[in-house]
Amino acid sequence: MADKRDYYEVLGVEKTVTEAELKKAYRKVAKKYHPDTNPGDEEAAEKFKEAAEAYAILSDPEKRSQYDRFGHAAFDQNGGPGGFDFGDMGDIFGDIFGDLFGGGTQRRQSNGPTKGANIKTTVRVQFEEAVFGTTKDLELPLKDECIVCHGTGSQPGHDPETCTKCGGKGQVVYTQQSLFGVVRNVTVCPDCSGTGKVIKFKCAQCAGTGYVKSKKKIQVQVPAGIDNGQSIRIREKGEPGFNGGPRGDLLVTVLVDRHPNFQRQDYDLYSSEPITFTQAALGGTITINTIDGPIEQQIAPGTQTDTKIKLKGKGVPTLRNKNVRGDHYVTLVVQVPDKLTEEQKSILSEYDEASGSTARRSTDSAGGMGFGSHKKKKFGKK
Repeated sequence: MADKRDYYEVLGVEKTVTEAELKKAYRKVAKKYHPDTNPGDEEAAEKFKEAAEAYAILSDPEKRSQYDRFGHAAFDQNGGPGGFDFGDMGDIFGDIFGDLFGGGTQRRQSNGPTKGANIKTTVRVQFEEAVFGTTKDLELPLKDECIVCHGTGSQPGHDPETCTKCGGKGQVVYTQQSLFGVVRNVTVCPDCSGTGKVIKFKCAQCAGTGYVKSKKKIQVQVPAGIDNGQSIRIREKGEPGFNGGPRGDLLVTVLVDRHPNFQRQDYDLYSSEPITFTQAALGGTITINTIDGPIEQQIAPGTQTDTKIKLKGKGVPTLRNKNVRGDHYVTLVVQVPDKLTEEQKSILSEYDEASGSTARRSTDSAGGMGFGSHKKKKFGKK
């Protein structure tokens, strides 16, 4: 993946590009490097493929979000941090080249077994649930095979008939004159929608669709370490397939609630912890709140505000191995009391005088410009 060019660079656009601008940029690059206009040019063919891959990712909002967060690592062989797949590149070619070449290369679909469509939904989890993992139950309206027609869409006793337009193939072929000459197009049959069959007597139960909707409970295993906006793919829990094809997948995007004390960056956690003036001056043991609960931590005498402490292995578990965790970075903030008793004021005044005398002696011995000298100059005294 290291040798891959940035997808935005491939299409010549900025990261703020809109959907319309992205499509326009891709059309321009695809037209320039299309194999039909560069026959035998392997470099052009590679650039054409590279542009198609870039558009496949950036034109999908979820995949684009994952790419912006993780780069090419989001789509490695293991599905990346969000578990995304590239999917059918034919979808992209069909959408773009239908406009680019006046019909061009359409997505090919036959009346063979076809996988069902994916379903997208969201689930909200608490911050701690995202860190340590959890199980969530979802209730979704899903399609099931109609029990009356058994998925045929026809009334019992009336079988679907072979489509006369495509001869049962589910596809029609036609040619069209374009900018690049005569283009042969293969597209889905409009009469049978690619099934190769026509239903004349529709089932009353499912209105000829072959399926009925009902609410189903689905259990979602949220893995430890998942981050806000990442998705979980549940195989074959989407829409039913066609002509015996498998069901699509269910894509569950995880929305993580904010935490009042912790902020997350990748697998590291960040927080601040207040300490008293006395603790900062004298040092000792303080209590720090972590995602695992409170722990005791030693601090040195004279600890200054904004001192940072690294708690190794106290961060978020990684998705690939929950036993490997990030770190927790804690910023110590010295609290200055805003309400003091007379006794406390007296003690602090004594401390101030003792500290001032020490400072004067130490500075005067070094060069004669102690606190007292500064004070005389400020008020014009000699």
